[in-house]
Amino acid sequence: MFRPAGGFPCYGRATRVRMWLDRPVNAERALRVANRNMAAFDLVLGSAAIMAPAATLRVLGHDRPSRDAEHLFRRCGPIWLTFAAAHAVAGRRDRPQDWWALAWLRGTELATDALWSRSPAFSRPGAREGLWLAGAANLAMAIGFGWLASRR
Repeated sequence: MFRPAGGFPCYGRATRVRMWLDRPVNAERALRVANRNMAAFDLVLGSAAIMAPAATLRVLGHDRPSRDAEHLFRRCGPIWLTFAAAHAVAGRRDRPQDWWALAWLRGTELATDALWSRSPAFSRPGAREGLWLAGAANLAMAIGFGWLASRR
């Protein structure tokens, strides 16, 4: 035998400690974790867009914005805060109509980041690709949250 019979090699049978990687995750659990994480992400993004739009754009890979671009980006803050609220409500109430609404909401975002990635002001390597991946993530969440709604 090359390894102990149970658990992580550094733990003996008597000291078996369950790590977060030891727990099985099914699709429903993964979607619920993604929902919780997106509530936090959208809360941070929306708040940062309102309070510090230029700094937030810089973190996203954008060049120094003009004053009007800064205010246009700030305008998106309440939109992202609405997304955060929708994620929180769906996670808390766990009703099919909330999951359907969230699936629809994420579906509205399928192409927005890909369109935004065409801006010549994105200069950081990987910024454009990250925005394209955000669209793919929105597609996956829209499908997943719709699936959650249909299971209830």
